[in-house]
Order: sequence, then structure tokens, then C-alpha cells
Amino acid sequence: MEDTLGRSINYLRISVTDLCNMRCRYCMPEEGIRKKEQNEILSLEEIFQVVKAASELGVNKVRITGGEPLVRKDLLKLIENIASLDAVKDLALTTNGTMLKKYARDLKEAGLKRVNVSLDTLDEGKYREITRGGHLSNVLEGLEEVKRVGLLPLKINVVLIGGFNDSEIREFVQWTAEEPIDVRFIELMPIGQAAGWAKTNFISNNTVKDRIPELMPIYTGDKSSPAKYYRLPNGKGKVGLINPISSHFCKYCNRMRLTADGRLKPCLHSNEEIDVKLALRNGVRDLKQLMEQAILEKPAQHTLNDQDNKPIYRDMFRIGG
Repeated sequence: MEDTLGRSINYLRISVTDLCNMRCRYCMPEEGIRKKEQNEILSLEEIFQVVKAASELGVNKVRITGGEPLVRKDLLKLIENIASLDAVKDLALTTNGTMLKKYARDLKEAGLKRVNVSLDTLDEGKYREITRGGHLSNVLEGLEEVKRVGLLPLKINVVLIGGFNDSEIREFVQWTAEEPIDVRFIELMPIGQAAGWAKTNFISNNTVKDRIPELMPIYTGDKSSPAKYYRLPNGKGKVGLINPISSHFCKYCNRMRLTADGRLKPCLHSNEEIDVKLALRNGVRDLKQLMEQAILEKPAQHTLNDQDNKPIYRDMFRIGG
């Protein structure tokens, strides 16, 4: 289905939980968050209903996110059900990677196609610092298991943080010279309680190109991808730059988001939401009407760079990474 600007909306990102087993400084409060009651979040059956309706409107790409999605009980069953939909051609998951050693094979067998792993540093001490206690070795072992079972192509998402990991840019980029993986640098976004922290530590993704001038731009043919891709000479993988702040990609945005508590978000950087959970529990007969409404309400672009921009009140972990 197309929105009012003619953009084909074929991508649904689903947060299955706002809980996480990490406490990353730009995302989660140190004390964690209150676990919602069961009736406060969508059941896996309700999530599947939304995905099915979306697939009938042309959605063929689905991504499972969180919080940390692998902490959601019975997630594998949801993945099996979504994978059974003929219309869904690409089913992926974004994770912090700490549980992949345990679950990668099961995810593959359930029908998952690939994973994106959030990893902001390759230094064990700095990893403990940014995650407030995590162990880098768990992630690296998980990545090896992902490669063994074939959840590919593998993408590594690196949130670029001034004064923290900008000194590791070359190390991350060099990874793509040696392995057929994508390393994608993402600009720090001022969302929720982390907004002030993000503004203090923000640096532009142009820093990556400045530090690694030998990167060559490449065209992937996918205008809807938020990343602009580059490659090292003779590199096996790619380097992606995702610039939601310095150079937004709204013109080609093809996505909608579903939060764990049942809100459809036409735009990540807007407070506008449609309550799907209420509709489902009030016996709505045509879920596709709500999906159509959300698509038609998609804004032309976000207003993050505008002086009168209204802050996003939801934290990123409550929206879905």
C-alpha cells in the first residue's frame, strides 16, 4: 500500500517487549524498568494478527525488535507463524547478541532469515561500561554461532558516540575488509530520557568518512534502505552510514512500527500513535482499516532538526530498535 506521498509501505518493525537484559547508558535507566502486566502488552497471537493484516496490505518485510526480543517467552513460536505467511519474504531480528549462542540455531529452524546485532565497542572494559555490566565475549561467541547456522547476511549496528567509540571507527571498518559482514554506524538519536545525553555525545557520521577516506561509495539499488553504503578497496563486507540527524532519509521511508503495548507508529520521531491493542480487544473486525489509517497518516518527514520540534516522550526501548 502507498501513503499519501506515494511511498510504498512494505516494512513492519515489531517490538515484542520493552524489557532488556542490558542497561545501555543511552537507552535504559540503570535500575531497569517496571515489567508490564500481561494484559498491558500484546500477546503473541495479537501480534501475529497485526502482521497478517499488514501482509495483506503489501508488507513483505518484518523485523522483530525489543528491548531485547530474545527475553520474550515463546518468541520462537511467533517467528514460526510469521515465517509461514507466504507474503513475508524477509524476516529478521535485531538483538544485543548476548543470547545468540543459545538461540541462533533455533531461530534459524523457526524460519528467521537474518539478524542485526547492536555492538558499540570491541573493547571488553568499554563494553562493560556502556552496558553497565555486560560481557563482550557473550556477543562475540553469539556472532560465531550466527555464522555457523547461516543467519546471514550479518549486520553489526554501531551507535556512534563522541568521546566513547569514535576512536574505534577504523577497527570496526577493518572488520569488513576481512569478513563478508556489514558494519553500520548509526547517529545517536535524541529520544526519550536519553535525549540530553544524546545531544552531549552526538557526532556526525561524516566523521567515519573523514577518518577513513579510502571508503568508496557503492549503490545497493535499495532506495528505502536508511544506510548509505561504502566499501574498502577489496573489502569483503560493507560499511553503512545511517544519518537520521545530519541527513534524514524520510523521502524513501517504507516502514511502520508496532510497540509492545500495541501502538502503531507511522514515524519513529513522532508522538502520533494508533491504539491497535484497544481495537483488537474491542473486537475490531477489520484490522486492515487501522493499518491503512496509520499508513495514510505517515508524515512527509521528521522534525528533529526544527527549532519547534516536540521531544519524543517514548524511550527507544519502548518503541523498538
